[in-house]
Amino acid sequence: MGHIKEPKGVDFIIQSEPLSNEERAAISEFIYSEKAKKKAKHTNSKKTTQTKTRRVTV
Repeated sequence: MGHIKEPKGVDFIIQSEPLSNEERAAISEFIYSEKAKKKAKHTNSKKTTQTKTRRVTV
């Protein structure tokens, strides 16, 4: 994604419409579910990967 430089004498004003309560709830639910999936995947991968330690005698 590139950066768009404003030409001289031109102002880009971007204003989005406010979100409804239903849209906010849907976005919050999506974020919560994605974080839960990521956390579950991360904890499952840790359980299956184990490292062995070995003793070194001097």
